[in-house]
Amino acid sequence: MPPATMPSRFDIAISGASFAGLAFARALLAAFGSEIRIALIDRSVRNRAALPDARAFALSAGSRRMLDMLGVWSAIAAEAEPVREIEITDSSLDAGIRPILLRYDNTVEKDGEPASHIVPAPVLERALYDAVASDPAVTLLVPAEIARFAEAVSHMAIALRDGTEIAASLLVGAEGRRSASREAANIKTVGWRYGQTAIVTTIAHEHPHAGRAIQHFLPGGPFAILPLTGNRACLTWSEEANEATRILALDDDAFLAEVETRVAGRLGALSLAGPRQSWPLEMHLARAYVAPRFALMGDAAHGVHPIAGQGVNLAFRDAAALAEIVADGLRLGLDPGSMESLGRYETWRRFDSFASAAAFDGLNTLFSNDALLVRAARDFGLGLVDRLPALKRRFVAEAAGLTGDLPRLFKSERL
Repeated sequence: MPPATMPSRFDIAISGASFAGLAFARALLAAFGSEIRIALIDRSVRNRAALPDARAFALSAGSRRMLDMLGVWSAIAAEAEPVREIEITDSSLDAGIRPILLRYDNTVEKDGEPASHIVPAPVLERALYDAVASDPAVTLLVPAEIARFAEAVSHMAIALRDGTEIAASLLVGAEGRRSASREAANIKTVGWRYGQTAIVTTIAHEHPHAGRAIQHFLPGGPFAILPLTGNRACLTWSEEANEATRILALDDDAFLAEVETRVAGRLGALSLAGPRQSWPLEMHLARAYVAPRFALMGDAAHGVHPIAGQGVNLAFRDAAALAEIVADGLRLGLDPGSMESLGRYETWRRFDSFASAAAFDGLNTLFSNDALLVRAARDFGLGLVDRLPALKRRFVAEAAGLTGDLPRLFKSERL
């Protein structure tokens, strides 16, 4: 229930207390402190330390720089594993030998900074939530859901399902792929399902991983081994839906046998070290990112295939870009909900999201095709890239989130 002294008028209201929404709120708090008023609306009261979540994210160097600027990275660093090298293979599931077709050093050329760190999802969410929830400039409305909202002359009028009414200059939808605020704003999406299921779990292993991430391209979809702190790894793989259903129904011993077949002896003896999770894979893009006094970010705006592990990094770019535009406007005395400001955000982020979604979709289509000629062609291409150091450095810079029109936070600059 909302606190009895809750103010009714806010500068910003955020629907969805997950990665994108929390990062956006933290960025504005870092810039304005007590001078800004934020309402954070979420439908569930959660103890983030106890949430069962097997996911881990490959946080790009750009995302890490943003989190450092927001004072959050220090709470994450001890459980963040730097990825020092990446190996890629392409073979059938029963192949006796999986030759490495592409290997590259995963550091930013200029300063040797790791291009990515693997961070468990609960660690990241807990750090962001703790950095926001205790701030007196934030009013937490949990558990709460938006029932309706409507643009008024100088604000967005927002009614919650419990009868509470608030007003904000800008409402941000950050609830995820099934965004209720996106639906309420009548913003349609375009996309499709892949007929694949994502499976995620954590393993412990005998041999050290040495900070090496491994991507096996298998006929059912990509299988990634992401190094975690200690002798542990997060497994993230895409599997044809019916086969995934079979695998997920197995007991722990049989499930581990499936894992061992895919890991192919790379890490010695294995054991399960966490829960298994799954969800159907799909791609969607919102037809618009903004409406009067309303903006979408993160998975509410774009859902991409996890083949490159960039979903959360795209969400953080959204958060950093919108925070920059709102901060610059507020300092000039501008309305953060004006379509002029929101139009800048949409122009800035929509092309990047579209290009990324299209690239990941193409990669999944290419590498999930087991036709002999297709496999031969892509293996030739991977081998060619392996012989071109300049191209590999370009790939690393892209994955590091350090190319293109970057928000200031991604460049270690304050808002």
